[in-house]
Amino acid sequence: MKSAGIISKPSKSELAHIAPQAADWLRQQGYEVYVDPETSVYAPSLPVLEREHMAEKKPDFVLVLGGDGTMLAAARAVAQAGVPIVGVNLGSLGFLTEVPVEELYETLQALVDKRVTVESRSMIHCHLMRNGERIIHYDAMNDAVVAKSAMARIIEVEVQVNGEKIATYRADGLVVATPTGSTAYSLAAGGPVVAPDVNAFVITPISPHMLTHRPVVVNDRYEVQVLVKSVQEEASLTVDGQVGIPLFDGDIVTCRRSARQVSLLRLSKRTFFDVLRTKLKWGER
Repeated sequence: MKSAGIISKPSKSELAHIAPQAADWLRQQGYEVYVDPETSVYAPSLPVLEREHMAEKKPDFVLVLGGDGTMLAAARAVAQAGVPIVGVNLGSLGFLTEVPVEELYETLQALVDKRVTVESRSMIHCHLMRNGERIIHYDAMNDAVVAKSAMARIIEVEVQVNGEKIATYRADGLVVATPTGSTAYSLAAGGPVVAPDVNAFVITPISPHMLTHRPVVVNDRYEVQVLVKSVQEEASLTVDGQVGIPLFDGDIVTCRRSARQVSLLRLSKRTFFDVLRTKLKWGER
């Protein structure tokens, strides 16, 4: 039987009518529909699954109703099973959840008719070593960020690529981003926009103490290590801006390309550069 999952951003008032109507439409097309707890508030009659368990049902696709943050959480939950995702933008900027609400049913019909393309996006895998012990590991769609807390002083980190030192940064932090993540925190910190089909990592210092420090782009076949050399106050490793862990002197964060990929469902009429022009208002006077 055909099936689909719905994952929603919490506490979005417009979901009260969008979520149940989308679920009813899918059921009318012969899909069994599963929803996460956030969506079940608005569609209480449907079977509920925690996001991390939705991939176990092997749905044909997952519909994300929210912003890019919801999309990133959904990607981490279902990427390991290769479940395709389509995002409907209920947020503000929305590089990933690029489908406007007014195109929801046009997009769903294209999904049913199989008139969509599947675009694979690379992920970054990072793990934290402390005193020779592997503490934790994450896969992320956007980035891994080593940064100080809001009120703390700058931190000092050494960055190595395949064991070769690039630089020691004294800064507010450091971003290691995928091409997808190049339009997120890395871009805000002064990093370049990288097309999603480029096999690269972007290493971007956040407010570096030296003006000569600039973002560096490296092949994602390389291993990037961030050695925490001086943390006098609070600092943390944050993944996709959503999950994190405190950092201490001597910690080592290692980043490499993940074995997992995110499958995004896209309408062929909208390219990456169309999204850039729309979201960043390029070419407007």
